[in-house]
Amino acid sequence: MFNFYRFLADPYAIALAATLLAALIYLSLYYGLYHMRVGLYMPNKKKQGANGSLTKQDLPPVSVVLTARNDAEWLKENLVYLLEQDYPDFEVVVVDYLSHDDTPYVLKTLGDYYPHLKVVPFKEDVNLFQGKKYPLSIGIKSAKNDILLLADPDCTPKNLLWLRGMVKGYREKETQIVLGFCGIKRTKTLLGCLQQYDTLAYGAQYLGSALLGHPYTGSGRNLSYRRSFFFKQGAFIRHYDVADGSDDLFVYQNADRHNTAVCIDHDACLTAEAKKDFHQWHEERRHRVATRNRHSLGSRLHEELAPFANLLFYAAALLLILQGSLPWPVTAAMVALKWVWQIVCFSRLTKRFDGGHVHLAAPLYEIYFIVANTILILLPLPNNRKFKK
Repeated sequence: MFNFYRFLADPYAIALAATLLAALIYLSLYYGLYHMRVGLYMPNKKKQGANGSLTKQDLPPVSVVLTARNDAEWLKENLVYLLEQDYPDFEVVVVDYLSHDDTPYVLKTLGDYYPHLKVVPFKEDVNLFQGKKYPLSIGIKSAKNDILLLADPDCTPKNLLWLRGMVKGYREKETQIVLGFCGIKRTKTLLGCLQQYDTLAYGAQYLGSALLGHPYTGSGRNLSYRRSFFFKQGAFIRHYDVADGSDDLFVYQNADRHNTAVCIDHDACLTAEAKKDFHQWHEERRHRVATRNRHSLGSRLHEELAPFANLLFYAAALLLILQGSLPWPVTAAMVALKWVWQIVCFSRLTKRFDGGHVHLAAPLYEIYFIVANTILILLPLPNNRKFKK
């Protein structure tokens, strides 16, 4: 029988129970404010037409900018979906940087059929900096329109209304940056499900922060900003010394609650194939966290507080069960409560972004990433890389 007075006389047990409860409360709020909020988000339609559609005045000319290197297969599969978008005035700018596969031939063939495809070829390595910032800057400079949409060659629009969906973010005149979302196509493999969960959880964090008035990063796989704003803010000059961050650091340094919008309607989203190789996916995730040291201490605490709370929650639960100072059914009930609420909130994300049934195993995936993300932070990428997609 549980001895309540003995429990009160044990400060160690009280501290563990308090930690467990505090972590549970914080994580419940986090899942609600980020996962649930993003999943249920409804845009303000006050400036749309009577039927919620955009008028011709709401469809300014846009430029889609891609950087490619040895991406012939992806360009064959996906570029036509960008070129066939249902939009009155747009161009697609592709920077072909030192490709030695069939990329130039694919772009030449498509260019013969689509006059609004502009190819910027590089035959020599003139990138004096690191990463893809220089090629991307050249692509942006080559674009003729002020509104830019950025994506990667392996990204596919869900339909031919992607441009219309993202441009909705510019209904407010002060908008300079629009954050979008690129998900992972459904797969039945464990690696694919891990990638789906990771993409959904990361998207919920940066999109939820933006909806709460604190935009701090974005994904270059579906990102938009004004060309004039890009050059006015100095392009990538402030972080050219870092290989990564063409999306993360630019948004972090220039976005605020007044100039940033979120577009996550079905039409505005992109999808990408899951990586078939764990090593490739691991490298991609390392690139994503490689610029965290350029964030302020407050932003880093904001980004890492939820993983830290999860670590405390499970550590406290395990120690309480091993110690036996609190009846294990009570501890198990708190864990079960967290899992149920987490699954409910995450199910809203999977429903919005067509994530299938990934939410059913969300607590287990989360435990995996507590360990995996810690390893990512402890093993940073070297800063001597050239072009990297």
